[in-house]
Amino acid sequence: MTELKGTRVAILATDGFEESELAEPKKALEAQSIEVHIVAPKKHGIVAWAETDWGKEYPVDRVLEEVSADDYFALVLPGGLFNPDELRLNEKALTFVRDFFKAGKPVGAICHAAWILINAEVVEGRRLTSVHSIAQDLKNAGAQWEDSEVVCDSAFVTSRTPADLHAFNNKLIEEIKEGRHRHQHA
Repeated sequence: MTELKGTRVAILATDGFEESELAEPKKALEAQSIEVHIVAPKKHGIVAWAETDWGKEYPVDRVLEEVSADDYFALVLPGGLFNPDELRLNEKALTFVRDFFKAGKPVGAICHAAWILINAEVVEGRRLTSVHSIAQDLKNAGAQWEDSEVVCDSAFVTSRTPADLHAFNNKLIEEIKEGRHRHQHA
């Protein structure tokens, strides 16, 4: 798949997502003519965390309980501290994430978003990276953690921090262009 117009990607987030980790991938994907939906557990806007304080509010395009992985070609999980900590306790969010892996669809996660992946039980045996502070959490869950700018394991794209967003966005777009991956798995 090289033509991306008409492709839909979900960004799953809630209050306290790291602003750049949602805004920059969204902008990069939309520059490729990809339709991007912010999916959240609640209908009204979600508020960003902008490095050291609360940031702006972003509109929610779809409510989590009204969508499924079948509605999207790929999934992006921004980090932050509050956002993944809340989503990893939300069973609907975990099911949504698992279903992308089961379908072999591209998934991108950055920074602390790997906490969601641990609770979704999709990291065992997978190569990935994250913010350094949760590396041990990932290793304990059976992941093969690397300290790299971007790691890709069969359509599963991860990066460490906002400093890695350029590499993250480029690799995510490359994986979306490649399409489904039979080696992507939960």
